[in-house]
Amino acid sequence: MVCLNCGSSNEIGTQFCSSCGSKFGTQESTEDFSDSSRKSYVTAVCLAAVFGTVGVHHFYVGRWLHGLFDLSLLVAAGIFFFSSAWILAGLFIFVDVVHNTYFVYKLIIGEYRDGYGKLIRVPGPS
Repeated sequence: MVCLNCGSSNEIGTQFCSSCGSKFGTQESTEDFSDSSRKSYVTAVCLAAVFGTVGVHHFYVGRWLHGLFDLSLLVAAGIFFFSSAWILAGLFIFVDVVHNTYFVYKLIIGEYRDGYGKLIRVPGPS
């Protein structure tokens, strides 16, 4: 059994948690999962890690404007790179990487919302 109060594992059939002492059957979950997204946390993190600067993870979770912003930064950097404007290309890549890093951080700590405003929750112990 997993204690809803502290999350520690206990033997099946015990009445009290061995870590915090809470009685099983009287604990109430304090988390409300009604605002949870149906999008997969693992898929979103993998897409952000592999294709982050392209913005694929934003498209996956339904945040189209963020996805288009990431994609436009990358396209602009490519245009400046091929036209030998190295400083501008580097600047656009830098902004894209910082933008991506911020949103990956928000995703990893569980504060990232999908296109419908629902949290993409970090999977917890079951």
